[in-house]
Amino acid sequence: MKPYLMAEPALRRLELTITRRLDGLLQGEHLGLVPGPGSEPAESRAYQPGDDVRRMDWNVTARTNEPHVRDLVADRELEIWALLDATASMDFGTAAMEKRELALSALAAVGFLTQRTGNRIGAHLLHGGGVRTLPARTGRPHLMALLQAAYALPRTRPGVTEPLIGVAADQLGRVVRRRGLVTVVSDFLDPPETWETPLRRLTARHQVLAVEVLDPRELTLPDVGVLTLVDPETGRRREVATGNARLRRRYAEAATEQRDTIARALRRAGVTHLRLRTDGDWVRDLVRHVMRQRRLAMLAVSPPGGGDVA
Repeated sequence: MKPYLMAEPALRRLELTITRRLDGLLQGEHLGLVPGPGSEPAESRAYQPGDDVRRMDWNVTARTNEPHVRDLVADRELEIWALLDATASMDFGTAAMEKRELALSALAAVGFLTQRTGNRIGAHLLHGGGVRTLPARTGRPHLMALLQAAYALPRTRPGVTEPLIGVAADQLGRVVRRRGLVTVVSDFLDPPETWETPLRRLTARHQVLAVEVLDPRELTLPDVGVLTLVDPETGRRREVATGNARLRRRYAEAATEQRDTIARALRRAGVTHLRLRTDGDWVRDLVRHVMRQRRLAMLAVSPPGGGDVA
């Protein structure tokens, strides 16, 4: 069966799931996914620790003798770019779906809920054959074609050298000129030193959302006797006796440290971090993230000491 015929019903079901459960959450609010500045000046407010000093409002500061900054509001239209990791490590899943499928779902959620306001969306698709760039355009037909291209990406054979997520992020930074929202969807298993700086460079101009996808078996080993493990990127195989409690504990500790290292690197890069699991309710987790970012955005623009008036 042709990839298009296979993708069409799957993407329609995904669209229905997203629009039913998330419809309206992001409409008209570009700060819904990531709290950050736009490009038009808004009202001044008192300076708070952590505010960007480049947005100091010197006129109000001089009048009040207290430091003030000027907030920014988002443009009416937003250019959205997605960097989707479809390398071999994403072809893994032991729960409701593979990490690859979860990554596509996250990309679809961002696309379906932002394209209807006229926003342009483009993508860098990272896979074993390199990086495929789909230009940013508007409209549902373009979004469906983008998702179909991501759905149809071939799986990478073990041992094939693949581009690093950091290299793809640098390429994306050179392509995207207009300020907008960049969503990076990956398991971030490449060494953090290879992608932390490229992501930081993206945040200098864009709002950046990092969606980390993971599977529960990447966090703990089950006690199932002798287990054959295969490295999807190198093809190396190793048999592991999972009945060893000490081994399982060491594995869990190493996995926790790995995820903590990833989280710290993303925090240093200045991106907003959303973690999704193949065994979780990713729609619920996305909703919680959106609502949390909205609260942060509202707090950032609220005047100090503000509150309800009795």
